[in-house]
Amino acid sequence: MPTYKAPVEDVTFLLNDVFQIDRYDNLPGFSDASADVREAIIGEAAKLSEQVLQPLNRVGDLEGCVRHDDGSVTTPKGFKEAFKQVAEGGWLGLSAPAEYGGQGLPVTLSQVVTEFQSAANMAFSMYGGLTMGATAALMVHGKPEQKKMFVPKMVAGEWTGTMNLTEPQCGTDLGLLRTKAVKQADGSYKITGTKIFISAGEHDLAENIIHLVLARIEGAPAGIKGVSLFVVPKVLVNADGSLGQRNGVSCGSIEHKMGIHGNATCVMNYDGATGWLIGEENKGMQGMFVMMNEARLGVAVQGLAQSEVAYQNAVNYARERLQGRSLTGAKDPDKPADPIIVHPDVRRVLLTIRAFNEAARAMVVWTALKSDVAHRSPDPKDRQEADDHMGLMTPVMKGVMTDVGFSNSVLAQQMYGGHGYIAEHGMEQFVRDARIAMLYEGANGIQALDLVGRKLPRDGGRAVMAFFGEVGAFAKEHGGNEAMKPFVTPLSTALGHLQQATGWLMQNALTKPDNAGAAATDYMQLFGLVTFAYMWARMAKVAQDKIASGGATPYLSTKLVTGRFFMERMLPETSVHLARIQTGCATTMELAAEAF
Repeated sequence: MPTYKAPVEDVTFLLNDVFQIDRYDNLPGFSDASADVREAIIGEAAKLSEQVLQPLNRVGDLEGCVRHDDGSVTTPKGFKEAFKQVAEGGWLGLSAPAEYGGQGLPVTLSQVVTEFQSAANMAFSMYGGLTMGATAALMVHGKPEQKKMFVPKMVAGEWTGTMNLTEPQCGTDLGLLRTKAVKQADGSYKITGTKIFISAGEHDLAENIIHLVLARIEGAPAGIKGVSLFVVPKVLVNADGSLGQRNGVSCGSIEHKMGIHGNATCVMNYDGATGWLIGEENKGMQGMFVMMNEARLGVAVQGLAQSEVAYQNAVNYARERLQGRSLTGAKDPDKPADPIIVHPDVRRVLLTIRAFNEAARAMVVWTALKSDVAHRSPDPKDRQEADDHMGLMTPVMKGVMTDVGFSNSVLAQQMYGGHGYIAEHGMEQFVRDARIAMLYEGANGIQALDLVGRKLPRDGGRAVMAFFGEVGAFAKEHGGNEAMKPFVTPLSTALGHLQQATGWLMQNALTKPDNAGAAATDYMQLFGLVTFAYMWARMAKVAQDKIASGGATPYLSTKLVTGRFFMERMLPETSVHLARIQTGCATTMELAAEAF
């Protein structure tokens, strides 16, 4: 059976040493997250994930969710009790404002907890993750009375939340949606339509579910400009906050999925359900984008999480599985064979996964800190720079981290040979669960187009130029340090490739947009590699400094070896991505549709 151990030491190194979180004590909530508080939170999150959530992962996969004739849904055995434990522990409100019952702590800590819970039980973690995303949208765009009515209960985990975008005829192109809203005399709306792929749409974990629904008000303009956002509770809420009548929303069926069986992915039917407008008429995407961006970062973490748990189990197997002899002579001559971890190709695979995991985790913490600055800093310039960073990195994180997270889950499965294909070892579940992260919250090709088409040119390229400046300055500052050359030299080369690719797009994409479309995925992957390389260089500098000051540990020496592996064996792929980008779109677009 698979196991999971939360990477507490790695997270602590990132928070305390690499990104020096205590430097942010001037921001609201950070002074409350002192070193001892962080240690306690991370330790308890690790225990909850390892001891409560992880044992339910296989249960959820085997049992799935069951829809009953009355439209109600039962989650797998143990989920309800576990969710109660999560809610009562305050985990859903870790970063929510105190005025709504939250603890007001940094989002950075929430992202750490998200990784632990997603790695332990991805399907289960989605119930809380979607609730936090819906809460964020309500807090930004909801009316005061809506915030008062819904947010405290959601923060407490008494109620959960969802996002309802997709319909049978529209996914990415939400301008095609048909769900309609008819205004009533009391200011409410009657919502009618069908939504599909609604994660956590119906379940037995909470007494109410607060649906955020995109719909078109009667007479609204066609396309995306006529879409509005509504809050539609499963059970109507009385003026005093108590629950009233059941609303006209129901689960028509549960989708039969490749993975995440423990999460109820529902077809939701709205039959004249009562809802209330969030924000302004025909401006629904503003509110939904708050939730979508939260969700995209959460999905990026899912990619890392599945890669991490798959890696841990692959390492355990590689240490134990006896097969063949080392190429340099028997390492365990008293045994019939050596453990497969002696083989170079096995180590190549394991180091490939590990090098990604540690760089991706650093990127998550780095970006989470930027999110905290964007939402909490009193300095407009700091907020702008942090917001620029978030906008630029969100598609990179979602696209690259889920692409690689899935491929790493497959690589980890490969370590088991035929046993990786057998369900009892759990590896095939990691592969199935990881696959969805590449698809939902905007398929990864869409993330690449968003990066190239929207994020790069936004504000005259301000965000990407700031990134180039930061990475270039780091390389220049440490380029003369002999110990740092194995990290700085390849980082500088890779940054040059990214700058060349950016320049090529600027010259060739405006006059021929298909050049941008054909290059988008390679550009996103190239961007991800350079960002990971920057993370590795920063981690290496801190590790070297700690070792030089007498703080050598096996963890730090392992960190440096893993970083060198990334620079030598993985980062050179930037040249391949650059070469593909510079070929343009000619062969990609030449064939007629009929020729495929």
